Amino acid sequence: MRSYFSLALAVSLSLASGAALADESPFLASLKGSWSGKGTVTTRIGASPTTVSCSFDSAASGPSLAMNGTCRGFVVVQRAISANLTANGGRYSGTYLGPSGKPSSLTGSRQGDAINLDVRWAREINGDHAANMIIQKVGTNGLRLRTTDKDPKTGQTVVTSDINLTR
Repeated sequence: MRSYFSLALAVSLSLASGAALADESPFLASLKGSWSGKGTVTTRIGASPTTVSCSFDSAASGPSLAMNGTCRGFVVVQRAISANLTANGGRYSGTYLGPSGKPSSLTGSRQGDAINLDVRWAREINGDHAANMIIQKVGTNGLRLRTTDKDPKTGQTVVTSDINLTR
């Protein structure tokens, strides 16, 4: 009886772990396409936000997503931005390449229509190397990219970028 119970437990655990390793490919495929829109970016907490216009091309292949684009502020300042993510079960990891030109690491998971990521900046930004990024699908033709950071003086969470895109 004990060996039957052990076998039943092992089978249940393997089935449960298989269900937990969800296939993220359909969600990532829904993010494919050309995106454009506007938003704000704050380069330093306490500074005034800059209005930006952005465009991205997003490609998905299986459990991977590549987003490449540019954001323009003040008409003449343009910066290349990219993010490359890979899903492994319910976990995401990858890199973000922003205006500094140095790759930063991304790790996180998806909840509903949003991929919630912890960012580990390649250099110190706003007093540390940590921030959060959300890539959120909004309806069928909307995408929101939002980054938050902690204000080193107050400890409060501050939105440092908020970009709304459509295709």
